[in-house]
Amino acid sequence: MGMRESDLRAMIVAAFPDAEVAITDLAGDNDHYAAHVVSAAFSGMSRVAQHKAVYAALGGRMGGELHALQLTTAIPS
Repeated sequence: MGMRESDLRAMIVAAFPDAEVAITDLAGDNDHYAAHVVSAAFSGMSRVAQHKAVYAALGGRMGGELHALQLTTAIPS
């Protein structure tokens, strides 16, 4: 089934309104993406906590509509 890139981006930005989000469709199938998310909201969080926060923003769609997400997160410099 897959998920549109615009929907993925919208869910991340809804949870992190200040985020800079770069998304790449890795397989051209709307099911395997890479996302780079930069947000001040990650300040003070471990990398694992940052990733968990992004996955939480997806509302349980991982493993369903979205099969794979290669995720990198950062705090603005």
